[in-house]
Amino acid sequence: MTTAASPQTGALVAKLWNYCNVLRDNGLSTIEYVEQLSYLLFLKMADEIANDPFADDPSAAKIVPADYDWRTLVSKTGTALEEQYRNTLTELAKHPGTTLGTIFAKAQNRITEPALLQKLAVDLIGAQDWTGTGTDLKGDAYEGLLAKGAEDTKTGAGQYFTPRVLIDAMVEVTQPTLEDTITDPACGTGGFLIAARQYIRKHYGSSMSREQRLALETNIFGTELVPGTARLAAMNMLLHGIGRSDGPSLIKVEDALAKKPSRHASLVLANPPFGKKSAITVIGTDGKSEREDISYDRDDFRASTTNKQLNFLQHIMSLMAINGRAAVVLPDNVLFEGGAGEKVRRRLLQDFDLHTILRLPTGIFYAGGVKANVLFFDKKAPRADGRPHTSTTWVYDLRTAKHFTLKTRPLRQADLQEFVDAYLPGKPHSERVELESGRFKPFSYDELMARDKINLDIAWMKDPALEDADSELPPGVIAQEIVEDLKAALAEFVAIAEALGADPDELAEGDETAETPS
Repeated sequence: MTTAASPQTGALVAKLWNYCNVLRDNGLSTIEYVEQLSYLLFLKMADEIANDPFADDPSAAKIVPADYDWRTLVSKTGTALEEQYRNTLTELAKHPGTTLGTIFAKAQNRITEPALLQKLAVDLIGAQDWTGTGTDLKGDAYEGLLAKGAEDTKTGAGQYFTPRVLIDAMVEVTQPTLEDTITDPACGTGGFLIAARQYIRKHYGSSMSREQRLALETNIFGTELVPGTARLAAMNMLLHGIGRSDGPSLIKVEDALAKKPSRHASLVLANPPFGKKSAITVIGTDGKSEREDISYDRDDFRASTTNKQLNFLQHIMSLMAINGRAAVVLPDNVLFEGGAGEKVRRRLLQDFDLHTILRLPTGIFYAGGVKANVLFFDKKAPRADGRPHTSTTWVYDLRTAKHFTLKTRPLRQADLQEFVDAYLPGKPHSERVELESGRFKPFSYDELMARDKINLDIAWMKDPALEDADSELPPGVIAQEIVEDLKAALAEFVAIAEALGADPDELAEGDETAETPS
């Protein structure tokens, strides 16, 4: 797993963050600031490459026309600088399908004060040598800003952010290789894709041939629905050394659920959006459809549902290549919901090897009230005898008697180490053993199928701190647990109300009025 950021990275993040505070006083949100930073970083890096005689490929920067390059921009001052910046953003958006086009798609200048724009461009971006800075430094600094942006709860940016220690644990146990084709169909800012690339670089870096390095750059790709988020993902990957500024975009900006996958992957890593209900109904092979304005006809889906997580799970099942593997963060309702949920779980146990479930603790996501799990499963070719591919599912409970908060008690690498060790990455699952802690237990296929509605939301441990009035657990932590439970229950009631025909917008308004103060 990754270690803590270096002091050098921390210093750069602090420097970038100080400028963010200035711009926030001018009305920009953190994510809007990171967007503007992305545009200027790209222009500065392109200029550095174009003027570096030792660069591998100086031509990569020539896609930025001379009239709109970095040097032309910073030669201006005052209103002329602001006008040049706006024109540059408009011009560079005219490259669809490339990394450049993804970063600048629908770009707008939100720094309306020319003096602030000049301060950001000249004093901050212009004062740093970005291509000479190691990819770990500049990439980690950018991710540090994205992490801070996730704390801005009013913008909802946290929905795109998965705790890095969780990403690293998922990557470590799935062990990406040079031969893998790796994707994330709801990639957010690209955290999973970057972590997978870093794992490969760490384990194969010295032995990779030029051909393998080039293949790796095209075998890591993602899909993101929101153009602004796709922009951040493309820039994040570029800063981490993934892809080319003038090459095909590794991030597709589209609705991943809209159609069958055109390309399969041997490794899928994902944390799909937490929203319970989709604005779209997906019609599966059962032919059922709920009333919606638009429907997707996906004959590769077994069940019709408006539940976005169930649809993403079905999409990932289709996205996987035979003998491929997946690690996917999904909320509890996917494990126990009846109807379509039961159909999907039955197929998951029959046609796939669902070998591991990690029950996640509350308090680690920016979306409140989320109780989630990581499902680890492999895709297998159909068996002639019809026997199920799942024989045993191991469940690790990281939730019971575990209490985390985003600020005072965040999830750390050490909290996941027992799970990583017990998983036995790279070894047969038959070698796994139960732990003295009691957190890791196996359940047979027959046991799972015998459960009501094939309910996979399995809990067996008790939290002594919540039963013991004399517990040393701080009252604030107990209160937070109660709040998380209430939020999770409310989310389920909202889902039921939607299924019965309630207006989702009115339910959302009610949810906003019930928000707890920060």
